[in-house]
Amino acid sequence: MAKILEVKHENQADARVCEVAYESQADLCWHEVAYSTQATGDGSWFFVNYENQASFKIFKVKRESQADLKVFKVAHADQAGWRTQGHALKGKLA
Repeated sequence: MAKILEVKHENQADARVCEVAYESQADLCWHEVAYSTQATGDGSWFFVNYENQASFKIFKVKRESQADLKVFKVAHADQAGWRTQGHALKGKLA
């Protein structure tokens, strides 16, 4: 399950993430789910409040050049998934 914690300091994160403006720019398109049980695979994200609940920790950056992962939020779960198939983080978020 992709249980995501957004951390305040870069050194606490598993990856630096940049939200891009267009789906075509993204490595991963993600969909936010309401319940942790719905968070399957890397593309369905459930946000948690505590580190011990998280499967992956992110630190948001403003520039694409600073990011380990470029993401785009989609409205429907069936739109979520990897756009960059050979990405180093594929399979590591869940």
